[in-house]
Amino acid sequence: MRAVWYERTGAAPDVLSFGEMPTPVAGPGEVRVRLYASGVNPADAGRRAGSYRAMEYPLVIPNSDGAGIVDQVGDGVTRLHVGQRVWLYNGQRNGRAFGTAAEYIALAEQLVTPLPDELSFAAGATLGIPGMTAWCGLFGDGPVTGQTILVTGGAGAVGHYAVQMAKWGGARVIATVSSRLKAEQARLAGADLVIDYKNEDVIAGTMAFTGQRGVDRVVEVDFGGNIATTPKVMAMNSTIAVYATNGNRNPTVPMRELMEKCVAVRTLVLFALPQALLAAAQADISKWLAAGNRIHNIAAQFPLSETAQAHLAVEKGDKLGTVIVDCAR
Repeated sequence: MRAVWYERTGAAPDVLSFGEMPTPVAGPGEVRVRLYASGVNPADAGRRAGSYRAMEYPLVIPNSDGAGIVDQVGDGVTRLHVGQRVWLYNGQRNGRAFGTAAEYIALAEQLVTPLPDELSFAAGATLGIPGMTAWCGLFGDGPVTGQTILVTGGAGAVGHYAVQMAKWGGARVIATVSSRLKAEQARLAGADLVIDYKNEDVIAGTMAFTGQRGVDRVVEVDFGGNIATTPKVMAMNSTIAVYATNGNRNPTVPMRELMEKCVAVRTLVLFALPQALLAAAQADISKWLAAGNRIHNIAAQFPLSETAQAHLAVEKGDKLGTVIVDCAR
């Protein structure tokens, strides 16, 4: 099969190779997927760059999300069948070296979910880690019906899905963004209030919107970067669900301020979450997709041979949506 890989970390054009690799075979409990689209997450680019940790394996096929068609099933597989359209997540994570920047991937069936016929493979490849993270950040502690949710980075890959899912779940939604274009994206997703944090007062706007009560839950893209703001907009007995903290990876946390409101800080990374919660996320995302038209933002698309350019597009930091690699080109 054609694939992209790296054997050392560094800049994408320097370390990513494109060529032929052995085609994987589905083992027990696994399915093999003929990939048509691969989604590039910031963490995929970060791992390849070496900013997360040293090389975990001698050779890595990058990218963790994707979509395609099941073309082989291993012993014991009961939930999926050959010919089924699917999306997947965590392809290159948690003990797996070979991700989705390839024509095929073989992985455990619990990481694979049926893809509705009306969705393109490119749209399916945006679901993976962004969609799963959005759902777990929102619903990891139960329903959000009647709550007020703050989604920081409401136009990002995770945030845009979190806004849409929160509205589907019956919540009022505040989204913070950093530009007019991103504000429009957050409004299209259904946000009831959009705040440009570069030009507007997030605390004042949030507290006014909630009648000075504060929000019930924050889906937080940058816990450290927002540490001076987020605690001040929390309601009593509320929750901050943290999935990233790139602005400050070692923040000083105002514990007394959080304690006085009984604020719970829930951190999450998908590969460490309980399997039952992840299965619930997949099932609920399928219901969410079936319940209406959803927005799947695709920032750019590149052929498999130009995966390095796809990684560079992610690293620029100005994308709206998910960068997709077309595995069939």
